[in-house]
Amino acid sequence: MLRFAVGLPNVGEFGDPRVLVELGTLAEAHGWDAVYVWDHLLYHDPQWSVANPVVAVSGLAAVTSRIRLGVLMTALPRRRPQIVAQETASLDVLSGGRAVFGAALGSLDEEYAAFGEDPSLRARAATLDASLDLLDRLWTGQPVTLASGATVTLLPAPVQRPRPPIWIAGRWPNRAGFRRAARWDGIVATFTEYGREKPVPPEVLAEVVAFVAAERGTLDGFDVVVEGWTEPDTAAATVVPYAEAGLTWWIEAMGWWRGGVEEARNRITAGPPPAVPV
Repeated sequence: MLRFAVGLPNVGEFGDPRVLVELGTLAEAHGWDAVYVWDHLLYHDPQWSVANPVVAVSGLAAVTSRIRLGVLMTALPRRRPQIVAQETASLDVLSGGRAVFGAALGSLDEEYAAFGEDPSLRARAATLDASLDLLDRLWTGQPVTLASGATVTLLPAPVQRPRPPIWIAGRWPNRAGFRRAARWDGIVATFTEYGREKPVPPEVLAEVVAFVAAERGTLDGFDVVVEGWTEPDTAAATVVPYAEAGLTWWIEAMGWWRGGVEEARNRITAGPPPAVPV
């Protein structure tokens, strides 16, 4: 079955962790399958609040019992992987095994350059791959020998075995992110020619699915994720073509561009569409 998540910014009027927890709790009460929160440290408007997404999602984990949750997408190259490993494992334990881990290069160069870090995509990509490999090993809960020569064991290990699902961001038609995602558990697909003003056609998503399937050899156990927006009365009709193209998760995008927090409350309360077979 196609599953439905609520996607929440962590900036602007959504940049208050109390608001994020409130909206996430509302999502669980009204039948959504997951809540995912953006990861930003800065944003285009320097006057906007920017909430820490790990704190917000952890607060949500403590007051919910069913929904899956996580940070989409963690800008992993600007984070220390050992801290991310500990945070995510603790979140998975706190939530009873409901964490999803999303990883990306990050969309704002300034979040790197302003703090003296290399913003080049090449450097970020290399760090992302190395960090993903280390996370995978640290989440085993077994001894891991590091580049320093030290051997460490990070406990508690995540509840989910072998680890929480790892979803990777890609921006089609650039292939690198999709090749990276094929090595893990899911792709969160974005598109250079489509976005808020122009939804991606289902046939373009089908191209993405075919490419990843060819890279992996199988899509068994693999998630295909797209963010978009629907109206309650037409939501099912909107998402069915995407399910037929191979989508497994639809993230309903909330934000200032579609009415802000109040409209987010209204759309969340209306609930996801009825079950859509895949």
